[in-house]
Amino acid sequence: MDISDEGRPLEPAWLEIDNNVCGGLAGAPNASLVAERFVAAGWSSRAASWESYEVGTSWCRLEVEATDDRTLLNGVVDPRRFEELAALLSRFGLEFGIELYDDDGALLREIQAGTPPVPLKEAPPRLPGRLLGRLLGRLGLAPARR
Repeated sequence: MDISDEGRPLEPAWLEIDNNVCGGLAGAPNASLVAERFVAAGWSSRAASWESYEVGTSWCRLEVEATDDRTLLNGVVDPRRFEELAALLSRFGLEFGIELYDDDGALLREIQAGTPPVPLKEAPPRLPGRLLGRLLGRLGLAPARR
């Protein structure tokens, strides 16, 4: 797999956020081939170990790691673009399941390949208050305190 740094770097607001997305690709090709698909979509890629890759763009960074029966994904994604990540995996033609978590580790959303996204809560996902405050603060947009 060729390493590519042509994709856009992860936005600074997401650099210090704990992993909030994980999942797996059932029956997926090796991690190198999965990383190549992300590179073809304009993402950057670098080797993370002998058998895993880190792929990323401005709104998402994932580690792609092969196991015996599937390829694992974990990393950080802008929660507002979680469905976009699922759509990309669908375009790759891969069977997958991915999960989105809030900053307290609570499951917010889950998407399986070929199924429409279904919220786990009545309200659409939103950035948790603490996470939103950190992001707004980093962008210099924090609300005035009373």
